[in-house]
Amino acid sequence: MQNYIIMHKDRKVASVRGNGSCTVYNHRFMPYNLYLDDSTDDLDTRVSNISNFTYWCATRLLTMDRKYAKEILNSIGKSQAVTDRGRAGIAIAYHALSLTDVYWVKRQYERVLFSDINLFEHSLSDAFVDVSLRGRSFTVRNAELIDPRDAAGDIATQGVAPKAWILRNGTFRLLKNGDKRDVEAELLASRILDCFCFDHVQYTPDTYEGIDVSSSEIITSLDRSIVSMEYIDIYAMNHDQDYYRMVLDRDPYAYHAMNIADYLIGNNDRHWGNWGFWVDNETNAIQKLHPLMDFNKAFLAYETIEGIRCQTTPFNISQKDAAIAAVREIGLNKISNVAREWFPNDEMWDMFSRRLAILEEVLR
Repeated sequence: MQNYIIMHKDRKVASVRGNGSCTVYNHRFMPYNLYLDDSTDDLDTRVSNISNFTYWCATRLLTMDRKYAKEILNSIGKSQAVTDRGRAGIAIAYHALSLTDVYWVKRQYERVLFSDINLFEHSLSDAFVDVSLRGRSFTVRNAELIDPRDAAGDIATQGVAPKAWILRNGTFRLLKNGDKRDVEAELLASRILDCFCFDHVQYTPDTYEGIDVSSSEIITSLDRSIVSMEYIDIYAMNHDQDYYRMVLDRDPYAYHAMNIADYLIGNNDRHWGNWGFWVDNETNAIQKLHPLMDFNKAFLAYETIEGIRCQTTPFNISQKDAAIAAVREIGLNKISNVAREWFPNDEMWDMFSRRLAILEEVLR
């Protein structure tokens, strides 16, 4: 392992040396899911530092369960790495850049600035969309024309569904493919949530080369990042805090709204990677919960009126009970009516209507 420096924009946050010793220059700007110990130089600590740094870099690369992951890695000439060490190596080759936040990595003494390479200002020609969204392979000649920054945004984007960032009218948009059901579910869920006072990502219908996709505008920027609840939990454990209390202290309304939304749309995919906090890049402080997103697995928890186990609470309760408790806390906040004609069949409409009626009854 070489010597590396972890950067936040152009601020030096920490350095990790090849022997595992490290220096944390600014604890306040450390990534929420990375813990480095520079208080002692014993062997176990140095081994732990290397392991933690390697894992952190590995989390900044797509996972192999992402559709077309193999095609994406093949197209950039990288092996299909499954170990943290292999994945970290690929991420570092792209400076561990991401459109989620403003962290990056450089080698010691490497002369490069964030303004030279950051994805918000220097990435995403349309050259890589075919690979990420459709799984098409480059010809040898086309592969030679790809700039690393064309691929960096897509290789760092998490999730299983095929997706690609594209620049339209000066704004980054995320196109998501998958099967027809998933695209239609995401669009319908977004339309339903428009009828409630819930902050959520707006998904709109789009096409790419004749294929129906969902499209959404990027929610991060040079000024504001997001951090997932998975990473907040790591931070909480390392700092003797409780993630659930952190959520309720900072944004109880959005938390309860999420539980209501997931029950109404039958979302079975509220894993810890698709909800979390805004982060102010000026201070690296967490703020309120970021908008609800990722609805492509909506309506899959529609088999019973109870729904599945609520995935956002440490308690063993159903989505129905979590939603009822949420309505008691914040109300239902319905601002317009959901129309029957939006739904593809009577069964889905009936389940939605029954769930909505249960929550409306709580307010009577």
